[in-house]
Amino acid sequence: MAQSRRLAKLGAYMRPHWREATLGIIALLIVNGLGVYIPLLIRSAVDKLSASFSLNQVLIYAVPIFFLSTAMWLMRMASRIWLFGVGRHVEFDLKQQIFEHLLKLEPAYFATNTAGDLISRATSDVDNIRRLLGFAVLSLANTLFAYALTLPVMLSLSVDLTLASLAVYPLMFVLVHMFSDRLRNQQAAVQEKLSDISDLIQEDISGMALIKIYAQEENERRAFSEKNKNLFDANLKLANTRNRLFPLIGGLASLSSLIILWLGASRIASGSLGVGDFLALLIYVERLVFPTALLGFTITAYQRGEVSIDRIQAILSVTPKIEDTSAAIHLPLDGIKGELSARNLSFTYPGATTPALDKVNFTITAGETVSIVGAIGSGKSTLANALPHLLDIESGQLFLDGKDITQIELADLRNAIAYVPQESFLFSTTIKNNIRYGDPLSEQQDVESVAHLAQIHPEIINFPQQYETLVGERGITLSGGQRQRTALARAMLVDAPVLVLDDALSSVDNQTATQILKNLSGGTQRKTVLFITHQLSAAAVADRILVMDKGRIVQTGNHLELVQQPGLYRTLWSQHQVEELLH
Repeated sequence: MAQSRRLAKLGAYMRPHWREATLGIIALLIVNGLGVYIPLLIRSAVDKLSASFSLNQVLIYAVPIFFLSTAMWLMRMASRIWLFGVGRHVEFDLKQQIFEHLLKLEPAYFATNTAGDLISRATSDVDNIRRLLGFAVLSLANTLFAYALTLPVMLSLSVDLTLASLAVYPLMFVLVHMFSDRLRNQQAAVQEKLSDISDLIQEDISGMALIKIYAQEENERRAFSEKNKNLFDANLKLANTRNRLFPLIGGLASLSSLIILWLGASRIASGSLGVGDFLALLIYVERLVFPTALLGFTITAYQRGEVSIDRIQAILSVTPKIEDTSAAIHLPLDGIKGELSARNLSFTYPGATTPALDKVNFTITAGETVSIVGAIGSGKSTLANALPHLLDIESGQLFLDGKDITQIELADLRNAIAYVPQESFLFSTTIKNNIRYGDPLSEQQDVESVAHLAQIHPEIINFPQQYETLVGERGITLSGGQRQRTALARAMLVDAPVLVLDDALSSVDNQTATQILKNLSGGTQRKTVLFITHQLSAAAVADRILVMDKGRIVQTGNHLELVQQPGLYRTLWSQHQVEELLH
């Protein structure tokens, strides 16, 4: 069942390139047809020349053999170009397909599947399938044609010598069958260990600064050494299995040539076999030795390909949990006001027993600035992720302008909600390109305008290249506060009606954070702003404050109202004032 499923997948991969594959296989058929015909010419030449030798007769046979051999070589080259080209096309298609599929998956998928493993599957495993659909298909087709065309001719020359020379071949196929499961399992182990080492390299490169801060170079070296040793051991086991199997296959294939030499010599001596027939049989057996010996490498390519098909299909078979429904609503950006509401909004993370959001209810009017405060783990970030539908929430719980967000087209919803998460991720490009990531065609003046609002412009113009300054991987050349304000400017540039800041100013001082919030709250075209924060002095300037605790909204009101009420907000405000005095 699994075998037929894999073969069906291989067929699906090749189907778009059937013309090139067909041409390659036809070219191989011609190669093998010529490979059968040329020894027959040689047989005729030997029989003719043994009776009466002359230079003219030599040329009569030599010239056609030369041109046919040249044609055979050209067709062999053409077959390799076409079939290896199919492998390259499939490699391109699969990489594109994997990347496009990953873009459709929700963030939760990447929390449980590491980047190193996904990279390994999109590179190493795709490469294995390329080899399978290039080298292995060529080798298999060549072997099938070689046997199908050569055996009938060999049998016509001498049935008993042909059968005797091929008597060792069944043993060869028994050997292949005995080793096939072991090769597949060992190849799977190699691919898994390769993914493990890719994970570690990717993680350590990303966290190199932290490794050095805590002086953990030696521990990371040992961890890498262990994973590298595991990969080495897995590769060694696979190599040992292959090194036992393939020489046996090659040796058995060569044994057939020895049988022809041994039995054929006695037949020639007795006169029951002509010299020309003997040479033709010897050439045919030699023709079968190479594709048969190559069978071992074909098996390796197939085993690798089998494992890789399963690993790639494990990605492609994942159905996105968050995607547009067939009845998804189109919501034009210019018609969105920015009103948000929740009705008994609840959400529990997979595997958890306690809900992260527990029957949350609120209504935020268009243009209102609302701060959301609460202790760590109270559900603030979960709420922020739910608004742009990054979490798989149930329908009928969260609404934008009265419309269920699970029924709105994802592109429209996310164009309407600019979201700045806790981690201010920047790309390895210029500050300007990072700010205009959501609108790559934005003019310089628009970029500078939002940089002013985000309070980052004065620092940018002091950089050597100003807005053309490269920020390095993940924005490593900028401070935490600079990264956060750059990410905020990026969100503001898209000019969405709703702006969600998930603790996005935690690395910015209270005075700057307060000024930024005032900038966002002012203006003639006010946005709906949700400001999730632990900075209570900045939160206090909002129109309204929602206080969350254990997945629920426990208090709501403005700053003056809440500090006069006994409850969580007054406790948090008192702690904030103590911290301000200590500083």
